[in-house]
Amino acid sequence: MIIINENIFYSGDMLRVLIILLFFILYLTMQIIQTIVIQSIVEESWLLRLCVNLAAYGCILVPGFVAYKYVESTQYLERTDLGSFGRFVRLCLAEPYSDLPKSIDSTSNPPLQSHSHGKRVLQLLYCFGGLQISYLIWGVLQEKIMTQEYHNSDDERANFKDSEFLVFVNRVLAFAFSGIHLMFTKYPRNNCPLYKYVYCSLTNILSSWCQYEALKFVTFPTQVLVKASKIIPVMVMGKVVSKKKFEYYEYVTAVMMSIGMVMFLLNNGGDQKGVKETTVSGIVLMAMYMTMDSFTSNWQSKLFSEYHMSSVQMMCGVNLFSCLLTAVSLVSQGSLFKSILFMSQFPSFAIDCFLLSLCSASGQLFIFYTISTFGPVVFVIITTLRQVLAILLSCIIYDHHLSTFAAFGVCVVFIAIFLRIYCNQRLRNIRKQQLRGSVQG
Repeated sequence: MIIINENIFYSGDMLRVLIILLFFILYLTMQIIQTIVIQSIVEESWLLRLCVNLAAYGCILVPGFVAYKYVESTQYLERTDLGSFGRFVRLCLAEPYSDLPKSIDSTSNPPLQSHSHGKRVLQLLYCFGGLQISYLIWGVLQEKIMTQEYHNSDDERANFKDSEFLVFVNRVLAFAFSGIHLMFTKYPRNNCPLYKYVYCSLTNILSSWCQYEALKFVTFPTQVLVKASKIIPVMVMGKVVSKKKFEYYEYVTAVMMSIGMVMFLLNNGGDQKGVKETTVSGIVLMAMYMTMDSFTSNWQSKLFSEYHMSSVQMMCGVNLFSCLLTAVSLVSQGSLFKSILFMSQFPSFAIDCFLLSLCSASGQLFIFYTISTFGPVVFVIITTLRQVLAILLSCIIYDHHLSTFAAFGVCVVFIAIFLRIYCNQRLRNIRKQQLRGSVQG
């Protein structure tokens, strides 16, 4: 008679085998499907490419979900002899102990500054210049990579089409920047279970993918204006995810942005491809971008308020899983090696790709520094000015033409944004005065 020790079913070995087995089953299944499906059809349809990407992400997400349920049902983390693998599982899945000190969010409470007025002005110019240079160059390169043709010394010409590779390279450099920053800067321990980063990491890479992919169907000025108006889906997601309440002026400015967007889109058709399906694809992709991006920001806000980590810790955690998900997807589809080959054939693309990722990563660090030094209001003003400059720069470099009515729509959107900033600041000052009055009374 064979006696089986039931503890083996609750051991780290069993959990490891379960994760690895599920991963390889899903990975092999995906490889079999890809050999059956005609690749040319997939490459021509952004919707099929998205489905393939999601299937590849499932190779990581499904084993992770099963592992979470296994740990929860077997009370695996309550064992005393966890070992190194068990401690890793605890880091990924366990909530922090109540006696552990929580991290401090460096963005929620900007530190008091004792610098002279001249030094503050220099800091503001540094933040303004850093954000403008980083993201204006990023925008120009983004449009160039996705819309322009590359050629080499052999007079070969080709367009780069793999949006996911750009997301991967951006996330690798952002993870490296944030990781190096954390290594040389002392932060309190991050108590957020690592798996909670997966939600916003997934929506973050999907929103970035939609953003790059949309440039195949809409112009860069259209994309920038849509992004400037993303406060509308952010408000919707805020209602759904965080049950937030909004002021009346927030609804008014949201309506103004919507009107401006409609004016721009209805009277800017001369610069678009004349195919109806193309326009629909661009609109759908931008709608998906805004939805995913809105969820990302609201989920990150929820993690900030619950675990009080720093923004750089958030950047590192999110980009860690973004690198993992996109790497598995690229390898499973063979896209990683194709993109690297494209780099070797077209050196100018390799340079553009590196500069794009460098600008994206440095821009994120400038964001955190600006918010921690001057607060979110100054940051929003700088970002809004950057969006205006990005539209002008794109029109000049890539010869986009805006009709008078479309230009007026752009003005309506940005007037609404500045009005929203003014009302936010005014309401904040009124509440501070009321608070001082109640304290003095």
